[in-house]
Amino acid sequence: MTDAPQPLARVREIAGDVLGFAALRPAQQDAAAALAGGRDCLAVLPSGAGKSAIYQIAAIALGGPAVVVSPLLALQHDQAGALRARGLTAVTVNALSGRSGRDDAYELLRAGGTGFIFLGPEQLARDDVRASLARARVRLVAVDEAHCISSWGHDFRPDYLRLGSVIDAFATRPAVAALTATAAPPVRQEIRARLGLRDPRLVIRDFDRPEIHLSVRSLHRAEDKQRAVLAAVREQPGSGLVYAATRKEAESYAEQLGVRHYHGGMPRAERAAAELAFERGATIVATSAFGMGIDRADVRFVVHASVPGSLDEYYQEIGRSGRDGKPAAAICCYRAEDLVQCSSLSS
Repeated sequence: MTDAPQPLARVREIAGDVLGFAALRPAQQDAAAALAGGRDCLAVLPSGAGKSAIYQIAAIALGGPAVVVSPLLALQHDQAGALRARGLTAVTVNALSGRSGRDDAYELLRAGGTGFIFLGPEQLARDDVRASLARARVRLVAVDEAHCISSWGHDFRPDYLRLGSVIDAFATRPAVAALTATAAPPVRQEIRARLGLRDPRLVIRDFDRPEIHLSVRSLHRAEDKQRAVLAAVREQPGSGLVYAATRKEAESYAEQLGVRHYHGGMPRAERAAAELAFERGATIVATSAFGMGIDRADVRFVVHASVPGSLDEYYQEIGRSGRDGKPAAAICCYRAEDLVQCSSLSS
């Protein structure tokens, strides 16, 4: 019997001995082994499939600083905290960590040892951050929620468009991991092109989520749809997410349901409070993309108060429910006019 390939053997060892995983899913193992061998990887895995373990294992195997670009402060905080609890070095660089976070990151880059730097994508607009990254011997760059670099994600995270130039500026090119829960073939191609992935290992798995019951409610009048949305939320057990098309709608539905709302026009403190409430089990009414990356397993329903902008967006949003494997509901309430508006926005 021949020995397992070295990267794969190392991946299994790190998963068990360093991170405490009893076993890895085949997709996690395949992607982490490719990265540990220095190859780029694009992993498209369903929500809850353990994408963060992929870059964590690969970075430890490569033995140097890893830069993780993640769009949500709460997710950065949670993942960095979990790594530190395992005795690993992890720092965050974002609007809340301030100067001390950047100083810690610069020290890690100078030292060159194994560690994780979690960056908000907006940090890549800073000349000092980009210059420090270019001088460092970063071994791995992991781009979480990589679909944000594609055409439908531009409005949400335009800072992702800087990633390709940041990667190109490294003196020694690191391995690059692009991770997402959804990417149709055109989106995958755009991710590869914009990040400059070189012969990436593609790890793509089944997206079937049998625990989520899908339903659609077709209405004719605006007031009928509003009543249907409110009824859909009130009849569901537990708590969940309601996605509205506009900020005004999000505020209106939240007021009628007696819950918090979330959208990009709110002050930062109010947005952070809404994220924290959701993490602790509350129902939230939000515009698109809220909930991305937040590690909560018990979301029992996702109600759409209008048709999402794309199938990718729809899959992302309903995928935030039922991560504990228990039954969940995805309900879309719409009028024919919604489809016309959606088509005009996409064209």
